[in-house]
Amino acid sequence: MNRYRYIGIAGGTFNPIHYGHLILAENVREIFHLDKVIFIPSGVPPHKNTLEVASARHRLNMVKLAVESNPFFDVSDMEIERAGYTYTVDTLLYLKNLYGEDSRLFFITGADVILDLHTWKDYRRVFTLCEFIATVRPGYEEEKFQNRLDFLKEEYGAAINLVKAPLIEISSTAIRERIVCGKSIKYMVPEAVEGYVVENRLYLEDMQRG
Repeated sequence: MNRYRYIGIAGGTFNPIHYGHLILAENVREIFHLDKVIFIPSGVPPHKNTLEVASARHRLNMVKLAVESNPFFDVSDMEIERAGYTYTVDTLLYLKNLYGEDSRLFFITGADVILDLHTWKDYRRVFTLCEFIATVRPGYEEEKFQNRLDFLKEEYGAAINLVKAPLIEISSTAIRERIVCGKSIKYMVPEAVEGYVVENRLYLEDMQRG
């Protein structure tokens, strides 16, 4: 019998992964008593400028380095190994088959993404496969957001949980910009990730082209 019943999914480009991603995932894991959180770097993200995205293999390697010290964190290459664009519905179907129909999948994402769920591929099916954990930051438009949640629940039966995100002013975009400018990214990413970025000279050429 598979012992994992409550599984968090932390999907994203992770370009690169940073402490904000890790702190948020650990916070959510504790609040929702998740058995584990799977970090899934995207392969060819349909909504990203690929000129600014490091190769899937580099991003996967950085995520592995970032999470290796946490026994509750895991990494999957399922999306980068999938040909073509990667879609959440395909990932959820794969995980349901892997962990069993009685497993509960919790897709962790930012509140801004919730507002655009209706644009996702097969979004109605997505709502039947997982629950969402929407992380909200101080100052978000609570009434507007709650109205959207109520609509998604009533119209599609979507299960969306809210959790307040710790206020951590780190972004992958800011990290890439600092790299281009020759500035330090120490304490923004785990030390192993920082070393990997330097060793492989990541983002320098791509950002200059973009």
